[in-house]
Parts: sequence; C-alpha cells; structure tokens
Amino acid sequence: MDIVELILDEQSEEVEVEAISLVEFPAIEENFVALKNHKIEFKAIDEDKRVVVGLALIPNKPIYRRSGDKEYYIYFSKDTVRKTAELYLKNHNTNNATLEHTLKADGVSVVESWIVENVEKDKTSLYGINATEGSWAVVMRIYNDDIWKEVKNGTYKGLSIEGYFADKMERPKDSVGMSKEEQEATETIEKLKSLFND
Repeated sequence: MDIVELILDEQSEEVEVEAISLVEFPAIEENFVALKNHKIEFKAIDEDKRVVVGLALIPNKPIYRRSGDKEYYIYFSKDTVRKTAELYLKNHNTNNATLEHTLKADGVSVVESWIVENVEKDKTSLYGINATEGSWAVVMRIYNDDIWKEVKNGTYKGLSIEGYFADKMERPKDSVGMSKEEQEATETIEKLKSLFND
C-alpha cells in the first residue's frame, strides 16, 4: 500500500488552505473538546462563549485514504503542518468554515491558532487533548445558534482542513543527511510497512 507525503508546493498557484470544517469523523481521528462540557472550567470560558478547541493537523500521523480501488495512506510533516497553519492565517481564512466539507458554516470563526511546541506545557494539555509536538491547534468560536446545538448534541466531533496539497511519494530508507523530521517520517513509513507486511 502506498504511503504518500502531502506537501505545500509554494510555487503552485493552487496552494491554498481554504477552510476548516466541523465534521463527525475527522480524518486525523482526533475529536475536539467542546469547552462547555469539559471537566476543567476557566473563569474566562463559560457556556455563553461557545468555544471548541481541537487539532486541525497532526504531523507524521498516517491517514487512510481510498480513491476508487486504490487504497493508500497520507501524512504531513511537521514543516508542512506549520506552513499550512501560517498560510491559513496569511490568507485571512479564519472566518471560512464548513460543515462536513459541503455546507458553508456562517457564524464559525477561528479565534486562536498555534503550533504545539511543548506537549506538557501547551494549552492543549489543559483540555485533555493528546497533542504531539508540531500539531496545529485551533480554538473556534461558534456564534451560530443552530451549529452550536449540533456541536453540543455530538453531531460534530472534530475538525478537518480543506486545502490543496501536492503529493510526494515515500522517502528513501537511507537516513544519511536527513533532518530529524525526515527521519521521524521515514520511521513512521517503515512501521506502517511492517504492520501491513505482517
């Protein structure tokens, strides 16, 4: 089964991270935390805030994909995750949200965005989110009454980005001259291969 790295091809005119979608089943298999229902309460955050926090992208996490008869895995490097988060903000897309990648979600905005640098000291750990170093975390505020009701009742459980990426086939096994990030990605690929070969 192919393992494909998705990258931002900055020379392409199609490079874009258009929106973040509220979805029932996020591709990264991580649910956001609706702060209203979370055990840890903060004075600055209450029911009226309608805030959710979650991971938009996780580096080196294999994500299963199927296109017709072809099955494969994709993943994003730490560098691509960071560039994606930066491009999203640079292009002023914080008010671009969708529901299940199909319906435009008016009244949903990203109000915070950051890259997790230290998992123990990061804000995500306060909310019980198992982030890894290099993950892209976002806080979204839901101003739309109907969408907030759907978040509260569990219709939407996670986040999924919408964007255009180029693909790059698996990295070579030879780790000489590779950065730490490239070595981590190669190790992830090798673990996946051995899993499927067994």
